[in-house]
Amino acid sequence: MYGYSGKILHIDLNTRKTWTEEKPEAWYKLYIGGVSMAARLLWENIEVGCDPLSPGNPICIANGIFAGTPVPVGGKYGLASKSPLTGLIGDSLSGSWFSVALKRTGWDGLVVHGASDKWITIFIDDERVQFRDAKKLLGLGTYATEEAIREELGDDQVRSATIGPAGENGVLFANVTNDGRQAGRTGHGAVWGSKKIKAISVRGTKGVVVADPDTLLQMSFDISETSQGPYTVKYRMLGTATNVLNMNKLGLLPTRNYQEGTFEDAELVSGEYLEEHYKVKKIACAQCPIACEQMSAAPDGPYKGAMTGIEYECLYANGPNLGINDLRAVIKLIATCDQGGMDAMSGGVTVSWAMETFERGVFTKEDFKCAKYPEGFEPYFGNAEAAVTLMEMIRDREGIGDLLSKGTRRASAIVDAERGTETYKWAMNSKGLESPGYDARGLKTFSVGIAVGTRGGCHNRTAAYDPDIQGEVDRFSIDDTRGRLAASSEEYAAVYDTLPLCKFIRRCFTGKADRAGAWPAIAKLINATTGWDFGYDDVELIGIRAHTIKKAFNIREGWKRADDDLPYRWKHDPMTKGASAGHVVTDEELEYLKDLYYAAKGWTNEGLIPKAKLIELGMDDVAEAIGV
Repeated sequence: MYGYSGKILHIDLNTRKTWTEEKPEAWYKLYIGGVSMAARLLWENIEVGCDPLSPGNPICIANGIFAGTPVPVGGKYGLASKSPLTGLIGDSLSGSWFSVALKRTGWDGLVVHGASDKWITIFIDDERVQFRDAKKLLGLGTYATEEAIREELGDDQVRSATIGPAGENGVLFANVTNDGRQAGRTGHGAVWGSKKIKAISVRGTKGVVVADPDTLLQMSFDISETSQGPYTVKYRMLGTATNVLNMNKLGLLPTRNYQEGTFEDAELVSGEYLEEHYKVKKIACAQCPIACEQMSAAPDGPYKGAMTGIEYECLYANGPNLGINDLRAVIKLIATCDQGGMDAMSGGVTVSWAMETFERGVFTKEDFKCAKYPEGFEPYFGNAEAAVTLMEMIRDREGIGDLLSKGTRRASAIVDAERGTETYKWAMNSKGLESPGYDARGLKTFSVGIAVGTRGGCHNRTAAYDPDIQGEVDRFSIDDTRGRLAASSEEYAAVYDTLPLCKFIRRCFTGKADRAGAWPAIAKLINATTGWDFGYDDVELIGIRAHTIKKAFNIREGWKRADDDLPYRWKHDPMTKGASAGHVVTDEELEYLKDLYYAAKGWTNEGLIPKAKLIELGMDDVAEAIGV
């Protein structure tokens, strides 16, 4: 095959044995790479119904079809395991040189089974696999771990995916980190920690052979050139942090645990202010000509020297959502998460839940005792020092940090059971995954996209906010088009997540972010890489099939229609300020939207997938397992 090796590497941590699984070309045509292939490998290898932190939950990594080729923003890999945070599919993407190095080892994917009895790193050196003692790496942050492994192996070409203290300690929203990038959300770091894997390192020396290098080179050059034009200018100049003022204007900027959608000090935490006062440089993922991440540092104050990459989702969660207007503190909070190996979105939203729970009198100062503050402290909104202390306590599972390390769904359930309270009403999550930085009360299409999301409250797996924000529909009302819009947007996103390609390149094919422009160009890129004969409809099916395998996984793990839900606050508590004030998504509206969505997907009214539809997609074994 061109573009692939046809080989998946399996590693058993119990026996320390490895073996090769050869996949037919037809299998690759169905699942391509990225999150789709990783999810399919998970489907094939997990012990159904297992505890996510048990040995029966494998680590599945799948490379991208374009990794190691000249295709811009194609240096990504997919990662899948059962999520310890949600109990459903946990799929993540990360763009880095880890993906390129893995491709050069000759493996299209990895499946890691079982659990180690001692802390190790795995080193994949082309065909050779080593299990190395990781004892001296324990306690190191993610970046420091990568550097220590390169130094130990004496090769700066070695690339590693690592966990930090949060993963070691079993924080349920711990990340996997590589080259400073995060395979975030859903708690992969906790899964790796449960297996006592501190890092997976790779060194590849092989080339990537493609079917039509001339066409691939020319297309890659053209896309790279276009990516330096107007279609990506906002990402190249200010990065995604430019969204702060836009969302504030629309009344959609989560503020003080989503109590409001406008922040009075939005200017002070905006992308523009970040650029002027704290940006150090811009950095890019592997194979990326855009460079959207704003590497920023605190030059003075109590957090002097803190430095990390900043983008909108982490900025909102650790800035306005905590009532914090000092970007130096925001940088410190995000750096604590990134270097500690912890999801900065879930971290920020969990801290905001704790702050509101304190302000409502459920928690008291005594609940926040720790070594640093033995008599406790008061984590009110805007208290940056309290927020930083709480984030460190979560990372280390110290004191109340142990409770908060479980995420807002579990933490609120525990508190409510023990104290007879209703803190779940301000626990901002869907399926257990903390909500993103777009308030769904003012985005009715997005509300159903979030509710039905296979991995929970995620803006990356659906683009359903686009028709709302772009004015294609009235974002405050509902009509019978919304189900199809939500279904179409997630399938569109799934194409990019499967190749995988960064969605920021989407307008660089024809100047329009739509299928009509992108799909023919993507088909041509696939064909030049593999020698296949993909057309428009084949690209469309990539997204449908990718979403379907993840949905099928959830169904097999016990998903029910009632799980497709929104946080209580979005359904019952209207905001009082800003352009989205006065709106909620009622239970009746949400149920109607779900009916429309399931119908648009061709599923039953209970959200189950008919056998005939699965067979039509070439997923006969899945049809036998969960089809109706």
